[in-house]
Amino acid sequence: MISGGFNIYPKEIETEIDKMDGVLESAVIGVPHPDFGEAVVAVVVRTGNSHISEEDIIRYIKSLMANFKVPKKVIFLAELPRNTMGKVQKNILREDYRALFA
Repeated sequence: MISGGFNIYPKEIETEIDKMDGVLESAVIGVPHPDFGEAVVAVVVRTGNSHISEEDIIRYIKSLMANFKVPKKVIFLAELPRNTMGKVQKNILREDYRALFA
């Protein structure tokens, strides 16, 4: 994805989010943003009874990466959408949240 003229590789951000206590898995997507072209959004599945928050995730990523890679928003879901092969369907996530910054 490209945000504010910078290339961003979602896997790099997902890898760090997935290391966090309380996170089962994550998917990082780009959604349309009026100022940046695309904004980084993290979609996260918590483990069991985890209470990890949006602020916790943003603070952690901010401590590791450049500001343009930090998610502008974190969304929590019970599970990520997958196809029959088990692959996360990021196209569905992008469609579901495309109006997030409209």
